[in-house]
Amino acid sequence: MGLGEFLSLASALTWALGVILYKRLGERLPPLSLNLYKNLLVLSALLPLIAIWHGFAPPALTPAEVLVCLASGLVGIGIADTLYFRALNRVGAGRMGIVGNCYSPFVILLAFLFLDERLSTIQLAGFALVTAGVLVIHEPHGDREIGRRDLAIGLATGVLAVLLMAVAIVMVKRILEHADLLWVSAIRMAGGVAGMLLIAVILRQGLGTRGGPLGPRGWALLVVAALVGQLLSMLLWLGGYKYTTASVAAILNETASVWIVLLAWLLLREPMSRRKAIGIALTLAGVACMLG
Repeated sequence: MGLGEFLSLASALTWALGVILYKRLGERLPPLSLNLYKNLLVLSALLPLIAIWHGFAPPALTPAEVLVCLASGLVGIGIADTLYFRALNRVGAGRMGIVGNCYSPFVILLAFLFLDERLSTIQLAGFALVTAGVLVIHEPHGDREIGRRDLAIGLATGVLAVLLMAVAIVMVKRILEHADLLWVSAIRMAGGVAGMLLIAVILRQGLGTRGGPLGPRGWALLVVAALVGQLLSMLLWLGGYKYTTASVAAILNETASVWIVLLAWLLLREPMSRRKAIGIALTLAGVACMLG
């Protein structure tokens, strides 16, 4: 296992832990508010880290590379995340879990077209097993019944969101290979926060809470979720793309579904069905192929 593969798997684990925390926070915070607040916390944590690590020297990036990083954050964090949450509210978590499975094929296709990446036969087999495992784990029939029009709009919105996430990471892949991880993360996050603020203004959407103030415990939970499920996960995620190919990193990121199921079983006492156990086994077999 190389460094990039390890970071991609670790990113999936920390993101899964964040999802468990976001599940509780989502009861009090609307999607745009939750997304904006956690990303503002991440940006406020990144800036002191950069000052400690690099001092006050500017990033070793060209103006064009800075613009690409900003655009990547605007597309992948600001626009894509907002579209994803809108689709999630419309069609449900189970259906969006399957839609999210489009992410690695999109990255593989974009990396093939723009980064000249190729997967070996055993890696393609691993991709197929991971995809099958994620499809088996998610159970869309648990979502509420919705109309055909809402379903079509929601699924199209979800697919567009996942495609934009893939576009955003492929945009910065070459920059990540030589640039500092903290600076790229901060610039992307700045672009994402600016995008979310712009969306809030355009949609005239408030950034309040549901059912009164969040309270000290709620804010503490949000801080932990932002630092672990967003900041740490994002640094590991970008590190995975820095040290391995985009295609391999994207496939290993899919193991987040396995971690979510396992953490929900351990921490939230959600039942472990036979279907979920089979999905976990298929996904782990795919990961073994990817690492082999």
